[in-house]
Amino acid sequence: MTLIRTLINQDEFMGFYLLKELEVKQTNATPPKDYFDIVLCDASGQLPAKYWDVTPTDKETFFPMGLVKVQGIVQTYREKLQVKINRIRKATPEDGVSLTDFIRSAPIRPVDLIYTIKQAMASIMDEEIRTIVAFCVTKVEEKLMHYPAAKTHHHAYYAGLAYHIVRMLEIGEFICKQRPFLNADFIKAGIILHDIAKPEEMIAQMGIVSDYSVQGKLLGHISMASNWITEAAIQCGIDLQSDRVLGLQHLVLSHHNLGEWGSPVQPQTAEAVALHHIDSLDAKLQMVEDALETIPETEQWTPSIRGLENKPIYRLKL
Repeated sequence: MTLIRTLINQDEFMGFYLLKELEVKQTNATPPKDYFDIVLCDASGQLPAKYWDVTPTDKETFFPMGLVKVQGIVQTYREKLQVKINRIRKATPEDGVSLTDFIRSAPIRPVDLIYTIKQAMASIMDEEIRTIVAFCVTKVEEKLMHYPAAKTHHHAYYAGLAYHIVRMLEIGEFICKQRPFLNADFIKAGIILHDIAKPEEMIAQMGIVSDYSVQGKLLGHISMASNWITEAAIQCGIDLQSDRVLGLQHLVLSHHNLGEWGSPVQPQTAEAVALHHIDSLDAKLQMVEDALETIPETEQWTPSIRGLENKPIYRLKL
């Protein structure tokens, strides 16, 4: 089977792929005709695709998260690759393909990621901070095994959220050694808690987000996590006005840094400043890594990366 990341302009190909996204749209013709606006994916990457002249039967046959066999050709549209699908059918049991074969996942086993997160949580010296973190993690522990960190922005794959947390913990450990004035307990807690409500914010299957939950749309993961900290403190008899509770809430509420990025307040403690930059560093480097890994090795430039001010990344020839 032809991997998506190996496809180049004018390649004709046939293979099995996952319909990561599918939307019925209409052309500008008179009268307008229905077509499928699709994102095809496999474990190596994804590409936008079009399937024209959709029939009523097609609209009852193909849905997101379905496996399909596709025959198509790669074309360039507005300087980006996209697939024109000539033939498409649903995969059958006789084809011998499984959904898990087409899912991109974190490079570390989820069970090992969760173990690392729990070890970091157990190493928090302050009992009240450790108690609050454990309370919040328990709410989403099962989903943490497989949830992505975002729909498209970064770590948008199976177990991506846990992988993001673990990589941040690695950076945080280094920062705390280099800057010992930082409170290591707050750094660890902030890293674990900053996105802990994302599994309740998003609706995901096999690491692919299909939509946002009602709570996610109305509250968002930042507000939800702050509420969980309050809930933990009340249930565990911890003073809501203590610096521990306020410090944890501030870490969560400020980690996006700016209002236009969804942050209710800006970082105003040393640990909050550190958390924002640890989060940003890991997220942005992962965007670059993902972009480089999911384009053909013959390509020198990645597509524009939204989280990097829509700049593409150049692959140096070394």
